[in-house]
Amino acid sequence: MKSKFDSGSSFYAPYIFIAPSIILLLIFFFIPVLSALVMSFTDFDIYSLGDFSKARFIGFENYMTLLSDPIFWQSFRNTIYFVFLGGPLSIAVSLIAALAVNSKVVWMKPLFRLGFFLPVVTSLVAVAVVWRYVYHPKFGLLNYLLSMVGIGGQDWLGDPLLAMPALIVLAIWKNFGYNMIIFLAGLQIIPEHLYEASKIDGATKWQQFTNITLPQLAPTTLFVSVVTLIGYFQFFAEPYIMTNGGPLNSTISIVLMMYREGFRFWKMGYAASVAFMLFLIIIIMTFIQIRLQKEKA
Repeated sequence: MKSKFDSGSSFYAPYIFIAPSIILLLIFFFIPVLSALVMSFTDFDIYSLGDFSKARFIGFENYMTLLSDPIFWQSFRNTIYFVFLGGPLSIAVSLIAALAVNSKVVWMKPLFRLGFFLPVVTSLVAVAVVWRYVYHPKFGLLNYLLSMVGIGGQDWLGDPLLAMPALIVLAIWKNFGYNMIIFLAGLQIIPEHLYEASKIDGATKWQQFTNITLPQLAPTTLFVSVVTLIGYFQFFAEPYIMTNGGPLNSTISIVLMMYREGFRFWKMGYAASVAFMLFLIIIIMTFIQIRLQKEKA
């Protein structure tokens, strides 16, 4: 017979096991996020770091200033441009790579998987050094290849019209391997008998792709799309390392603007308001994407 103590212990046991995780989340996530939210309603700056009493509560002034800041709207347009051009292209390249690696005609599949995934785990600083050479206006590999077909060289990172597409190409090459692995896992759980039945019915490869592969990959595509959307909205390292937001702020992102305001100009309260504005944008875009995906399903 179990005692009352035993039944009480079994009731509290799950909470005891998850308590360490909850405490860590509370200390390193919820409390910092709540502190940043409170900070966004103050004029917290470098003087407030030594004496918190110097921070004044200013209400929504940071947010009102942000909405009238032309640099914020420029960074918002650049971020939207990066997300809605680079995101779909990255997903498409990832899917094509997954289909290629999953194909039965490809030999040495582990080697290809390693090669495609290697940029994901490579340091972005090292990648940036190589790609700065590739994009160099005078000695770059890309301009050299273009000269071989009679096309003049371009200042890829110095032209306001070309700098963002150049960063998008870099981001796609750097990140597509992660989504490729996820797509590959989704492809490998599609029942083979669906393709065999479609062959008997005379379906072409394209018909198999559009009527079997894509519908079966719908949950995987939704996950990849949401993760890519969230990640691309937070793009920071590419413009910070490659262009520092230039030329003429053509590559400044919301996160790069937040970094500048917080750690260059030491306007911590204003930088916190930028962070929460980005959080709101990501929530809205993610909700819209999920709703659209459900309507298609």
